[in-house]
Amino acid sequence: MLIAQITDTHLKSGGKLAYGKVDTATALSNSVTHLNALTPRPDAVIITGDIADMGRPEAYALFREIVSGLAMPYYVIPGNHDETLAFCDAFRDHAYLPSDGRFLHYAIEEYPVRLVGLDTTVRGKPHGLLCAERLDWLDQTLTEFPEQTTLIFMHHPPFLTGIAHMDRQNCRNAEGLAEIVRRHRQVVRITCGHVHRPMQTLWAGVAAGIAPGSSHSVALDFNPDGLPAFVLETPACQLFYQTEDGNLASHLSFIGDFEGPHPFFDKFGALID
Repeated sequence: MLIAQITDTHLKSGGKLAYGKVDTATALSNSVTHLNALTPRPDAVIITGDIADMGRPEAYALFREIVSGLAMPYYVIPGNHDETLAFCDAFRDHAYLPSDGRFLHYAIEEYPVRLVGLDTTVRGKPHGLLCAERLDWLDQTLTEFPEQTTLIFMHHPPFLTGIAHMDRQNCRNAEGLAEIVRRHRQVVRITCGHVHRPMQTLWAGVAAGIAPGSSHSVALDFNPDGLPAFVLETPACQLFYQTEDGNLASHLSFIGDFEGPHPFFDKFGALID
């Protein structure tokens, strides 16, 4: 199985640029084209929040228009920039999203890898939170299929990145999540958004990481007093490939027009000198 992840699309409507600089609509369109061109194509795409920059209905409509070109199913969770009511209205036809309850989390069980989307948002706040109700839901959900390889995807990372201004708004009550993950050994990976940078770590005994933003990156600044800023690096999407041993291998797939592929060996099988 091949799973793709894009995140933090920050769409704005009417051709407006995010932060007066970033053409997020074109970046998302490029992501769709890139994913469709991959060989093999991903079986599913997870989209980990901050879909609309200001949570406006027009931006969600633009998102739906662009991702309608995807050749595979996609699954969304909200981020702190998303507005809950507008988000729910925009994805009302997505049957996997709960129609009742306060939180937009769910499990997708039709693939070899179980996909568990976790809602970490706190209305009106930039940080995330996993309250007792959400953790209870996760614990019960993981208990249902203890033998199935599982990937948890969420917007806010529960671990530190070293980028101080982002760590101040990560997911709170991470200790509760760590306790659950340690007990449910079928969870092999946690993947997040929010930070707009590719990052990998070992957390609660499992591989955990962050996917790059689809358009712009948070500046890599380990200064404790570093100011929030972004840079326009080469965009990429995250890929998770289930290998023969059942694990999920993580890859970055850069989006753009690059030369290649070029062979290492000539037609006689000799390494090209």
